[in-house]
Amino acid sequence: MKLKKFSYLIFSSAISILSVSCSKDYLEVDPMGTYLESNYYQNEEQAFSGLVAVYDILGKETRGFENMITFMNAASDDHYAGGGGPDDGAGIHAFSHFTISPSTIPTSYWDDYYQGVFRANVLLSKLPEVPMGDQTRNRFIAETKTLRAYFYFQLVRMFGNIPLITTPLETADIYSVTQSPKADVYVQIEADLESAKEHLPMTVDIGTEGGRLTRGAAQALLGKVYLYDNKNAQAAQELAEVNGEPGGTSVYGYQLLPNFSDLWNFENIFNSESILETTNTNQSNADWGFWGSGADEGNSVNIMVGPRSYVRSAGSIAPDFAPGWSFNVFTENFFDVMQGDPRMDATIANLKAWKQAGEIDYALGDQDTGYYLRKFMPLNENATDGGGALELNYQQHVYMIRLADTYLLEAEALGGTGARAQALLDAVRARVGLPSIPVSLEAIMHERRLELAGEGHRYFDLVRTGNAAQELGEFGFVSGKNEVLPIPLKELDNTLLVQNPNY
Repeated sequence: MKLKKFSYLIFSSAISILSVSCSKDYLEVDPMGTYLESNYYQNEEQAFSGLVAVYDILGKETRGFENMITFMNAASDDHYAGGGGPDDGAGIHAFSHFTISPSTIPTSYWDDYYQGVFRANVLLSKLPEVPMGDQTRNRFIAETKTLRAYFYFQLVRMFGNIPLITTPLETADIYSVTQSPKADVYVQIEADLESAKEHLPMTVDIGTEGGRLTRGAAQALLGKVYLYDNKNAQAAQELAEVNGEPGGTSVYGYQLLPNFSDLWNFENIFNSESILETTNTNQSNADWGFWGSGADEGNSVNIMVGPRSYVRSAGSIAPDFAPGWSFNVFTENFFDVMQGDPRMDATIANLKAWKQAGEIDYALGDQDTGYYLRKFMPLNENATDGGGALELNYQQHVYMIRLADTYLLEAEALGGTGARAQALLDAVRARVGLPSIPVSLEAIMHERRLELAGEGHRYFDLVRTGNAAQELGEFGFVSGKNEVLPIPLKELDNTLLVQNPNY
């Protein structure tokens, strides 16, 4: 099974096995295709199709207009929502200004991850009876538990007050579901990951299984979860094994890439710094008729962050960027903070300077600063050679967890003090030619801001460290409210769910 085939299997399995109708009945099953859920999972092949259908939900990171990266970036102090205007994506603009409400939040941020939870619960209930080898079964169970843990981690970070469901529900039970304390959700996430990591392979052959979970990915996620759950000692222990000797190669083969800019090369997938990444492909031939439905596998972030109507002048030395929709432009403040940092050119495309020099022209978007998110800006040469809409079939993979991230998470878990925390911070900086600075929690958070800019982490970092009100207050952030999102209005209709405070 080749890499692109694995990515395409995610697409085909997702539409042929189960489709979930999400609103107030977000856990109901609407079977599609040849098999119903009741007569599926008869052999290992069908179980594998069920597994890749669970994997498919990871695509929420980059696929469709309502992807995680552009949405979470918009709520940080580093970006404006952008786009064509204030009405171009009401949800993303409302989150950017913290006017988001139960009626304006895009429901998919709740629905899609609960769809993943539902698929995982069904598969976990079926796997014990599927005729297959115990080693394969244990691996499938471990992958499914890790994925369920990831979905719940996203849900609890975004909404805080969520239902915890670990077995398939009958339709009649949906309306009696209640929310669980956050502590209970974290207990379940941690239990899933602790049990899963022992049955996952140390590495996978990226030519045949690229994109499948490894023990290192589960352990990195567990370390991150422990940090969010204020269990710093456990977080540091897990992350230390993932990271290995700072600047060296870990037991999992993870190593910082020598060149920061190589991280954003469209062809450099599953590299040594990648721990968990999306697998975007043009194999679904995504088109406007089904874009955002879960059946498209292209990277939508690429088209969203590109400049509108971008053209180069004759003989221009500016990059040959593909035109896009101008979302997630950087703020002037972040541009100033980034001055002098060696990562700047790989992070920010300074279209303002190129336009003033007559090298390019482009149409200004909403709150356009001229500072664009270069990490995800495609060149015209990156266009698909397949079918479907060109704009919807970019193939850049995107990191959900990478090694520089876990280095800094471990340094934070260590309290921002000590020789190892210093070495971890130094390694991230040395990779880009920056000198050592004294380690501290403030230095670590500043490094995360620059190293991980535009990758969707900043809002979560500010909230979990208690700095959101200070840094986001000028954008409308209200303490005691905007640490979490509102639960979509239709999820409350005829259910026992309770809205988050102050919404």
